[in-house]
Amino acid sequence: MTPTLWHNPKCSTSRKVLDALRERGLEPVVVEYLKTPPDRATLQTVLAEMGAGPVAILRRKGNDALLADEPAGGYSDAALIDRMVQHPVLIERPILRTAKGTVLCRPVERWQEVV
Repeated sequence: MTPTLWHNPKCSTSRKVLDALRERGLEPVVVEYLKTPPDRATLQTVLAEMGAGPVAILRRKGNDALLADEPAGGYSDAALIDRMVQHPVLIERPILRTAKGTVLCRPVERWQEVV
């Protein structure tokens, strides 16, 4: 599997991960997920690869308006996935997928776990 990076070029953490991969001699498939958002099935696959629920990759920072109607007990996993598909800015980045696994690279050094 060619490494794939869900990337936002405006994000310094995302740029650092991309630079680190390239310094290691790896050229990942770069998916600017804000321009090409994942569909529901892809998002579910990534979460399964991570062994995590959608709250693990929820980006709350700067997204108060998109989360203003959050129920007191939080969104269900299905509702949160639907919201992330509709508003990919809610997906935290960068996410790195390789044959060894899938991780949210926060902190930056987490990319090393799957390379």
